[in-house]
Amino acid sequence: MDTSENAQVTGIAVWTAAARSALMRAHAAEFVGTFVLVFAGCGAVVIGRIGPVGVALTFGLVIGLMVYSFGHISGGHFNPAVSLGVAVGGHLPWLRVATYAVAQCTGAIAGALALRATLGDGPLGVTHPAGSDAQSFALEVVFTAVLVLVVTVVATDPRAARETGALAIGGAIALGGLAAGPISGASLNPARSLGPALVAGDFAGLWIYLAAPLIGAIVAGILYRYLRGGAAAA
Repeated sequence: MDTSENAQVTGIAVWTAAARSALMRAHAAEFVGTFVLVFAGCGAVVIGRIGPVGVALTFGLVIGLMVYSFGHISGGHFNPAVSLGVAVGGHLPWLRVATYAVAQCTGAIAGALALRATLGDGPLGVTHPAGSDAQSFALEVVFTAVLVLVVTVVATDPRAARETGALAIGGAIALGGLAAGPISGASLNPARSLGPALVAGDFAGLWIYLAAPLIGAIVAGILYRYLRGGAAAA
């Protein structure tokens, strides 16, 4: 093997190592962001001193901060539904949806465990329908679709104002909490509901919070592909 071939092989090896390292950091960012989401957001629910408006704003603030902090590393999803919607929109490999979901759900479980260790026995912010199952399902579908649509626009479309993307995404979370929270709990995130439910051993109504956000995400991804038209992918 001559010098040029050696250099090429070395370059490929270095690139592969760098890509692997970047991929690991992206998954670590999704784990940490989802951990903070559950620990802080569900912690606000458990403490119960700031009311529904305060809880909605807490979740929005946490997501906004995490997107600002980790968006450039992983995309700042912290939600399997968001990852699915971005993939449907054509901006994330399908395999990454699955591996991100593992990182996100693991982070949510770790956040719930940390919350249990910190605050002791309690509901851990487990999401339950306050209205009918059908009402909660519909609200979770609609407001997850809104969230995912906002994420795909600000994160993938070069025409969007990306500088304020984290604010818009946090605002979408807060909007969902304010509008849907009193009835569905406004999870909009299968990992956020799964982590506390597993740790608390409370699975009542969990199917709603696993299925509805994924349906909303698919709808949002399809809608965005149509609205984007022929624009070049970011």
